[in-house]
Amino acid sequence: MILINLLPHREVERKQKRDRFFTALGVSALVGGLVSGGIYSWYQAQISSQQAKNTVLKSEITKLDNQIKDIAGLQQEIAALRARQAAVEDLQGNRNLPVYLLDEMVKQLPDGVYISSMRQENQTVQITGVAQSNERVSELLRNLGNNSRWLNRPELIEITSTNVALTARDQRRVSNFSMRIALKRASDQPKPGASPAAISSPASAASRAKT
Repeated sequence: MILINLLPHREVERKQKRDRFFTALGVSALVGGLVSGGIYSWYQAQISSQQAKNTVLKSEITKLDNQIKDIAGLQQEIAALRARQAAVEDLQGNRNLPVYLLDEMVKQLPDGVYISSMRQENQTVQITGVAQSNERVSELLRNLGNNSRWLNRPELIEITSTNVALTARDQRRVSNFSMRIALKRASDQPKPGASPAAISSPASAASRAKT
């Protein structure tokens, strides 16, 4: 016996295919949404973690900035203290300069030279005096320029010749002079621990080189 199906089987197949398509579409959309949600959640977690790290970094940077400001303030205070210490040391060292000046003049004054006046202004000393000859004045200039620890850069301002009456019949020709000398500060002196080679004069170094 032959069975004939008169139902619209093509419509049923199309409906089944359509149902399977929409089911697959829904599953794909659901899987895509889950994947997208997972990726979004992962990125949000990464962003939150980075923001927390940024907050910590900003806090540490602020602390470092404050520490840098404190260090800069300390450095300024140290520099100010050193400047005040140097000023006090200069004052303590320079208060003995008149004594050093007189002592050096006694040491460097050659025979036949007499000082009549001496005046100090800051670090410059101006002296006037009388010498037996111009050669004595030249010798004084050499002594002050080369042999003195506290005096340097002597400069002859004026020298004149005149006659001095020793007795009614005896007259002697002398040289009146005035010169200017630079007085060294105590801070310009070599430190106690300096080596002799570091503080030796160029002339002594040259003489050692010749020998």
